[in-house]
Amino acid sequence: MNRRTWLAGGVGVAAAATGIAWSLRRGAEPVDAPPGLWDMSFDRPDGGRLALASMRGQAVLLNFWATWCAPCVKEMPMLDRFQRERQASGWRVVGLAVDGAEPVREFLARVPVSFSIGLAGLDGIELSRRLGNAGGGLPFSVVFDRQGRLLERHLGALQASHLDAWAARLESNR
Repeated sequence: MNRRTWLAGGVGVAAAATGIAWSLRRGAEPVDAPPGLWDMSFDRPDGGRLALASMRGQAVLLNFWATWCAPCVKEMPMLDRFQRERQASGWRVVGLAVDGAEPVREFLARVPVSFSIGLAGLDGIELSRRLGNAGGGLPFSVVFDRQGRLLERHLGALQASHLDAWAARLESNR
């Protein structure tokens, strides 16, 4: 076997494995959220507390982000649009900033959003790891169904197609 054939075969195997993993993941059953998740609360940048318990019974898109993370900042308007479009059907978008209060306030003054923002600080990275983000990268998003079970995870920038697929999956599970 020559080098070109070997490389082509390796790429084909990698692509097939990725396709199989994706198809298995898409059909994955929801799993229980980590213990204590729904008891957590976070300071809000504008004052007060954001209690995750207040979101039980709703579909929740939890997005970990930071003001210094370019892909995080880029997806904020799309998340805001998703919140406004899907709020009436029981969706809640929650942004947990792994950032300081002042940079978040300054950012939100320039880019206001209609969804809830909590200040998770560096503890947010640890929480994201508990939710399946092994490397602690940003942005990281998780979707919970109306029973509070973890339905989807995504590391990296979101696309509108992700949001549409998650909404369709949740609606089909009703």
